Amino acid sequence: MVKVIIKSPCSASVIIQYGIKNWPIWECAPSNFPCNYNEKEICLIIEGEANIKTEAGESYFIKSGDLVEFPEGFSCEWQIIKSIKKHFRVGD
Repeated sequence: MVKVIIKSPCSASVIIQYGIKNWPIWECAPSNFPCNYNEKEICLIIEGEANIKTEAGESYFIKSGDLVEFPEGFSCEWQIIKSIKKHFRVGD
């Protein structure tokens, strides 16, 4: 079973190591939508809060400061509670 990995809070050394501040930024207002990950995605939540729910009934709460890794093949529904702003990188 594919799992979401959350490192909370993400350390400054990891942000520097991965060059996260140079990654593109994605933003979204409060909303609900399905998401399927065809490739691995790593993201750093800069602002906001969301619940990530799977069809199997698992739920992940993510918030500002979290480093989140979504595995390839992961399907979920995003429930954005407070507007999300994140740096992200897709693929390996």
